[in-house]
Amino acid sequence: MVLLTLLDFAKDWLLHLDEKLVFLVEEYKNFTYVILFAIIFVETGLVVMPLLPGDSLLFAAGSIAALDGHPLNIAILIPLLIFAALLGDNTNYFIGSKIGIKIFDLKWKLLKREYLERTEAFFVKHGGYTLIMARFVPIVRTFAPFAAGLGKMSYGRFLGYCVAGAVFWVSSITGLGYVLGSQPWVKSHFETVVFLIIGISLLPIVFNAIKTKFSSK
Repeated sequence: MVLLTLLDFAKDWLLHLDEKLVFLVEEYKNFTYVILFAIIFVETGLVVMPLLPGDSLLFAAGSIAALDGHPLNIAILIPLLIFAALLGDNTNYFIGSKIGIKIFDLKWKLLKREYLERTEAFFVKHGGYTLIMARFVPIVRTFAPFAAGLGKMSYGRFLGYCVAGAVFWVSSITGLGYVLGSQPWVKSHFETVVFLIIGISLLPIVFNAIKTKFSSK
């Protein structure tokens, strides 16, 4: 019951992300920065929370920063969320290196071993670049730093890919929202844009699943 309630809440936020963020900004003003920081940190830093809408949230935040009369400043927003992503990745890396596979004993419904296996397959195929590519793939971006820590990737190597991925991910999607968010068509079709972002980000998983299916045959 609790899980269904959380999923309904997440669905409502996803479908009305622009309206929800506008409400947060109007209600909490500069404290909105803290809320956005926390969401990005949790999605990237806690392996038990892989389903938060990171891509669409960045786009929505960037689009709202482009609007007149709102306190969100793109010059503050991008560096702040880059730091949130970096902090989250490092937290996840150390959880993987210190606790490792034992965390799956929690039996958390959203903590599925198949997510880890999918991420490990990314590592096999792309190596350390997975940490950059995974930024744009939901679920995989949450498990990638955990898998890196679990697989004993050296911290120096991990950190280099981690910084590059966080900077590229946050600046590109938030910047895109800032540039396009003020366009009339995007404003009136924001839900469609959100689903497009989610669909594009899921393409690597779909292609990988199709390729795996045909390879097994």
